[in-house]
Amino acid sequence: MAEERGSRHSSGPKGRGGSRGAEKGGPRRSMFRRRKVCKFCTDKIDFIDYKDVKMLQPFIPERAKIIPRRISGVCAMHQRTLQTAIKRARLLALLPYVTD
Repeated sequence: MAEERGSRHSSGPKGRGGSRGAEKGGPRRSMFRRRKVCKFCTDKIDFIDYKDVKMLQPFIPERAKIIPRRISGVCAMHQRTLQTAIKRARLLALLPYVTD
């Protein structure tokens, strides 16, 4: 068991870099991802209101967790205000803390 644990964390020939295709011996493909743009910056929304549940709803999935910035594409400044607005809405029971 101790040998398995040690071998999993060792840096083998695969390493940590590269694409998934290169790990399996296939050709390397460069993945192009479109840069995510902040929804609030494009719509020029400065204040995120905690009472506007329809605006906050897309940032809370089925499990009622706050979607992180790297997935939602919201900038750091708006993510902080969005997080505060979601927490305030939860406090007033406008949004759920957890699902059943």
